[in-house]
Amino acid sequence: MGFIQKTNAAIGRSIVGRWFKLEGCGHPKERKGSHFFTEMRAGLASFFAMAYIIAVNASIVADSGGTCICNDPVDKCVADDVFLLCKAEVKKDMITATAAISALGTFAMGLFANLPVGIAPGMGLNAYFAYTVVGFHGFGNVSYQTALTAIFIEGFIFFGLALVGMRQWLARAIPRCIKLATSVGIGLFLTLIGLTYSEGIGLVVGSTETPIELAGCLPEHRVDGVCPSAYKMRNPMMWIGIFCGGVFTAMLLLYRVKGAIIAGIILVSVISWPRSTPVTYFPHTPVGDSSFDFFKKVVDFHQIKKTLNVLDFNISGVGGQFGLALITFLYVDILDTTGTLYSMARYANLVDPVTQDFEGSTIAYMVDSLTIVVGSVLGTPPVTAFVESGAGIGEGGKTGLTAMMTGFCFFISIFFAPIFASIPPWATGCVLVLVGSMMVQAVTDINWKYLGDSIPAFLCIAIMPFTYSIADGLIAGICMYILINSLVWIIEKLSGGRIVPPNKDQKEPWSFAGTGSVVPAWMRRLAKGKKDFWRHDYSSEPSVSDTEGVAERIEPKSAGSDREVKI
Repeated sequence: MGFIQKTNAAIGRSIVGRWFKLEGCGHPKERKGSHFFTEMRAGLASFFAMAYIIAVNASIVADSGGTCICNDPVDKCVADDVFLLCKAEVKKDMITATAAISALGTFAMGLFANLPVGIAPGMGLNAYFAYTVVGFHGFGNVSYQTALTAIFIEGFIFFGLALVGMRQWLARAIPRCIKLATSVGIGLFLTLIGLTYSEGIGLVVGSTETPIELAGCLPEHRVDGVCPSAYKMRNPMMWIGIFCGGVFTAMLLLYRVKGAIIAGIILVSVISWPRSTPVTYFPHTPVGDSSFDFFKKVVDFHQIKKTLNVLDFNISGVGGQFGLALITFLYVDILDTTGTLYSMARYANLVDPVTQDFEGSTIAYMVDSLTIVVGSVLGTPPVTAFVESGAGIGEGGKTGLTAMMTGFCFFISIFFAPIFASIPPWATGCVLVLVGSMMVQAVTDINWKYLGDSIPAFLCIAIMPFTYSIADGLIAGICMYILINSLVWIIEKLSGGRIVPPNKDQKEPWSFAGTGSVVPAWMRRLAKGKKDFWRHDYSSEPSVSDTEGVAERIEPKSAGSDREVKI
């Protein structure tokens, strides 16, 4: 037995192994195949897949202008040097804030919820925040400060819903076919992200004649956002991403080489950093010069100056727009986070087959909610569970140690922001495609035999990538499921049971109440007068849908107290 195996075994038997349910810890719900070094490697993979959010979120939020004031409603200060300098400070603030809130939230998700899931400011929500609510350079419906206040309040509403079990109930009440379709849809969504320009290799681009078309040209050759035929597939960065980040990584995965995903990202990044090559991430342009100057600092901590604690609770005159923003943030976050967390938990085989809930769900939702609150104080849009966590899960991550490693890397990135903000999108693009290919495997588990299950599932799968929104796909799938199955039920009742689909017996069972109690187990234990109500009682509660994950991970149990639930 080598050093790594001995260390894995020793940590598995320790208090750390018991807390995180590593293999060999003796916990009744230990997670098979989970080992310390595997979790560390998986955490690195998740971080490198998520690291782009540091730069991307900063750029998007900075487009709102932050707390900078523009007095030019015509040109919107696009050439105002004073405003642009202020905007540059906001962007630096956002780099620090994004890394800090991602570190805090992801570390807490791993430590308390024991899930291998990273959380950070959500793509899509940040665009809605910057371009719709606040508006480009502040010419939107409400001010930057008021929008952050809406997010602050939303976080506390989330916390209350999670505490009483409403968010967990929502996750259980969603039909199984929709939850499986969510995993597949997110896989395709990741694939599309990896193929685009902003966070991928630039293989496809939006078009005017068709919704999407082949691209692959250099950004300066694009005309009205699309690539002329003469320049398609001639972007050297795209080919570096395909062969070094895609084919190379795929071959390593094929031969089950440990750290394959990390190796691909590092290889492409190192190739892209020298300035004298045609694939450099730092071209000799004003933007490239600025990025390279930042990159050369290597270690640099930027103190948040303009976006820290700027909440404005005075909503007089913008009450309607404030309420609209609050409600929109609320429902999108509920659907987005619920769908993503469930999909990641299922990808890591952590979903209970009886309740269709996942371990530590209450704590996971509470951590997400409180991170939203803290993030709003730092000046960031709502945080959410990241689908890129699938990169770490694909590397073998099964416990909260994966998330804690990812969170630690985000913490380090606060001081090494010049390095981590310089990972090019074509380094992670093909990784997202590969992770997407792993996630779509769930499509085989969908009940395709009954159209009442398969059509809503397919619609959910299709809408997610085509609308670039996880929440929209969930809404479409759920609404179609309700419509089709409600009509079937009405026709059956009106006909006295004579008119029913020929194969209705193949429909998956579903109940509006879901499986298990709506009230969280910790509340039931408290109502019974149990003093240590936060501890999971394995002798009477085999479900994993409550706040289990704190003290019971440490306290040893006798072999006689272990119980198996056979399905």
